Amino acid sequence: MLALSLWLKAFSLNYKMHKLEHIGIAVKSLSHSIPLFESLLNTNCYKKEEVESEGVITAFFSLGDQKIELLESTDPNGIIEKFIKKRGEGVHHIAFTVNDIEAEMKRLTEAGFVLLNDKPRPGADNKLVCFLHPAKTNSVLIELCMEKP
Repeated sequence: MLALSLWLKAFSLNYKMHKLEHIGIAVKSLSHSIPLFESLLNTNCYKKEEVESEGVITAFFSLGDQKIELLESTDPNGIIEKFIKKRGEGVHHIAFTVNDIEAEMKRLTEAGFVLLNDKPRPGADNKLVCFLHPAKTNSVLIELCMEKP
């Protein structure tokens, strides 16, 4: 009940997350998954990028204003590899666009959410990112994204 209360408080009428940015999907192999998603979505992967700090290679698909991000681990002990071993391939996180990531991190901390990062980190697709601990978001890993200045 507390998690739901925190969720509703943070997403009140004064919310700062103004749109869904992407859905992150953990995959074992981009070489297998890119053609699969190109066929499924009837669109081409528009970008592949390695994010060394996260230990992943990403692949992006555009669907109007939203995106699908496939994540393949480059580290056998990395977060994505651990996720796949525990849960299998599938939805890893939901990302929202914010205008001011530091202000949003402060607001969410004050609302009782737990951040997995003390400050924004460089992410894929020219973004600064921060993740919220899923224990406070009904087991959903939430990512905040802001375009790098």
